[in-house]
Amino acid sequence: ISNELRNSGVYHFNQDYVTFEIDTIGTNKKVNVGVQIQNRAIRTPDSIRREPFNIYTIKEVNIVTDYSFENRNRPFHDSISYKGFKIFSYDKIRYRPKALTDAIFITPGSTFKDSDRTQTYRHINELRTFKYPNIEYIENANNTLTDTIRLTPLKKFGLGFSADVSQSNIQTVGFSLNPSLLIRNIFRGAETLELSAIGSIGASKDKNNINDPFFDINEIGADLKLTIPRFFFPFNTEKLIPKYMSPSTRMSLAATGQTNIGLDKQTFSGNFSYNWSPSPKVINRLDVFNVQYVKNLNIENYFRIYENSYNSLNDVAQDINYIPSNTDLAIPNETDAFISYALASPTPSGISSDQLTTVNGINERQNRLTENNLIISSSFSFTNDERTNLFDEDFSIFRFKLETAGNLLSSVSNLIGLKKDTDNRYQLLDVAYSQYIKTELDYVKHWDLGNKNVLAARSYFGIAIPYGNSNSIPFSKSFFAGGANDNRAWTAYRLGPGSSESTNEFNEANLKLALSIEQRFNIFEKLNGAVFIDAGNIWNVLDDVELDNATFTSLDSLKDIAVGSGFGLRYDFSFFIFRFDIGFKTYDPSYQNQNRWFNDYNFSNAVYNIGINYPF
Repeated sequence: ISNELRNSGVYHFNQDYVTFEIDTIGTNKKVNVGVQIQNRAIRTPDSIRREPFNIYTIKEVNIVTDYSFENRNRPFHDSISYKGFKIFSYDKIRYRPKALTDAIFITPGSTFKDSDRTQTYRHINELRTFKYPNIEYIENANNTLTDTIRLTPLKKFGLGFSADVSQSNIQTVGFSLNPSLLIRNIFRGAETLELSAIGSIGASKDKNNINDPFFDINEIGADLKLTIPRFFFPFNTEKLIPKYMSPSTRMSLAATGQTNIGLDKQTFSGNFSYNWSPSPKVINRLDVFNVQYVKNLNIENYFRIYENSYNSLNDVAQDINYIPSNTDLAIPNETDAFISYALASPTPSGISSDQLTTVNGINERQNRLTENNLIISSSFSFTNDERTNLFDEDFSIFRFKLETAGNLLSSVSNLIGLKKDTDNRYQLLDVAYSQYIKTELDYVKHWDLGNKNVLAARSYFGIAIPYGNSNSIPFSKSFFAGGANDNRAWTAYRLGPGSSESTNEFNEANLKLALSIEQRFNIFEKLNGAVFIDAGNIWNVLDDVELDNATFTSLDSLKDIAVGSGFGLRYDFSFFIFRFDIGFKTYDPSYQNQNRWFNDYNFSNAVYNIGINYPF
């Protein structure tokens, strides 16, 4: 009642004016409740009188752009009137009026609404340009209010610096530095520009060249991000996307270079996106274009990095006596020569169909992971988050994303005279651009069972279909299974595809299904426990992979869904949760024609996961 009235112009109303009268006389064990709303109480030095409430309107809105405690008694040096707003500054006004008024919902001539003040607080904070604002109403005669909004600017420049020390399966030790610079209000419209860089060095565990120095891994990169607190568009979009939806535009450019790590890569990317929130629970994002170019610099190093593929290829070469059993294929000349020999038409005698399938699969994967990628995509994502606050444990989250790539280039390729490669694919900048459609659906639900018990569930479906200029999905856009936030009985990239017994270092595919359920409970104080069941897998579908065990052909392929189960501990540090999970392979589809249940259900084959915060 109080909120409704205060958002309808009743400035002086509060909850104390609402009282209840309870009557149980002659009601046969029922209760009559009378709701009483009193008139406004006006206190004088010696009495209190009551009068009906009045509706208040906003007479003036004053905006002070550079308020500080030191400035409070100084006269204003600069002022502007803009669409009924009055803007003041103790020095020169450094903001375009529209940039400020777009974030203010208290407007001259409007009826007083408490919600307008709340929205103004929120939108000014989203500008990332001012400290928490001070909003003050002063009562005038004739039931009007004068609103004064005092803004205290943050420093124009902000410097950041972080350093990391890391260790992984490919490096003994690594060091990285990340300096950053934030520039606020760079174009006088409350825009923020972020410049960041990364520089890192590391020592690899398996050196490609024994003559390399100890720190033989290095990476350097730079990133530029510009955020504009409105739609950057040639036409006025206010009627389509009102300002209460917090419209913003984001642009970014990034470049990184890696040497002596894997295949050595140079990556360039650019993005232009719109973001808006139709309600506090809904976030929309439209990537108008997202460009990514990946150039591999050291492709002849492929079989040194992907040793499992090399060992499989070497075994086939020895089995057919292409090389003696006591020698190995030299990288890269002999490995490339043997692949060409094995895949020649007609197939050389002595190579079985299974061996031919193995070599063909190795060749397809090598080509896919070593080719340069050019991805020009657009996407739309929708998120509906029903959480009311950080401590809400009874909510749902739904996420949807649709992405398409290469369609515009496909339409104009012939018109602008793009050349084709040996696989009859159009090229831009000597790279066959990717063309695909990809969609993802993600649903999370939490049930609060009381006494710090929570039941959490997640379902996920994703598919990426290549077509037109592509026969497969770029590695960076494919799906993987396993890991601390997926099926915890398998390590990341180790599950699937399908029921194949893959020995690849990284298993990925273009179709994914995942289901998880977890019971969380308190053990004592900040230590919590959980038991969980994870299910899911990845498959290839509608691409160039022909291996039956890795391909989703019909609903019968669902029998290859892997199931993991286990338990874990969580410790709540208030600002983050440290998580430790143990996952056991409960149903393993890689046991193709055998019993798949509980074959490796023991601690020696368990997967131990460490994570930060909950997996879903």
